[in-house]
Amino acid sequence: MPAPFPTDWSRALVVAAHPDDIEYGVAAAVAVWTDTGHEVRYLLATRGEAGIAGMPPAQAGPLREEEERRSAAVVGVTEVEFLDHRDGTLVEGPALRRDLAAALRRHRPDLVVTLHGGDTWTTPDVTPAAWNSADHRALSRSVLDAVADAGNEWIFPDLAGDPWSGVEYVAVQTIGEPPHTVDVTAGVERAVASLAEHAVYLGALSDDPVDEQARRQIDSATLTEDGDRRVGFRLFWG
Repeated sequence: MPAPFPTDWSRALVVAAHPDDIEYGVAAAVAVWTDTGHEVRYLLATRGEAGIAGMPPAQAGPLREEEERRSAAVVGVTEVEFLDHRDGTLVEGPALRRDLAAALRRHRPDLVVTLHGGDTWTTPDVTPAAWNSADHRALSRSVLDAVADAGNEWIFPDLAGDPWSGVEYVAVQTIGEPPHTVDVTAGVERAVASLAEHAVYLGALSDDPVDEQARRQIDSATLTEDGDRRVGFRLFWG
């Protein structure tokens, strides 16, 4: 059986590649956390400017940023930062790690949360498999490395701010059978509303009503075979 998710933390930084990534499930956990007095902030590596077919990046970027800020507010998050890396071209390596480490020094969380960065969105027994995006794969691994970088004064010596070694846990969203879960029953409706704030983005993906798309996605991300509502994570020491 999965173990309960730790609650002995005060401030979380949720790190994702694109606007809307957090809303596909993790936002349900965020709603539960903010309800119980935890502070949660968001950090987005890109503005998702390459994410809407037919809409130029210069138009899509600001629109998607605004959708993400509204989406975050629905689940109790008021601080959202964008790093301005180019959408679709994230590379695992020192440049991304440096910017993530700098953000960790600014926000000084004791919990860092990031999204599934595995090769596929499907479990190993499923074929054909669904390949995960390059941005997601690059970001997840870089976040884990940046947690150590943020506390080391010598890896990026030009970074502003004092080193930060206060991260107790790094939680990576998982698929399949997760080692830790959050009961998100109380956060499901706000998670649906949060994803629905990405109305232009979702409208470009399907002609289905945005609210229907959002509910379908949250059901897929949180509803278990036994009828419970859970979001799963694998934990790493900070």
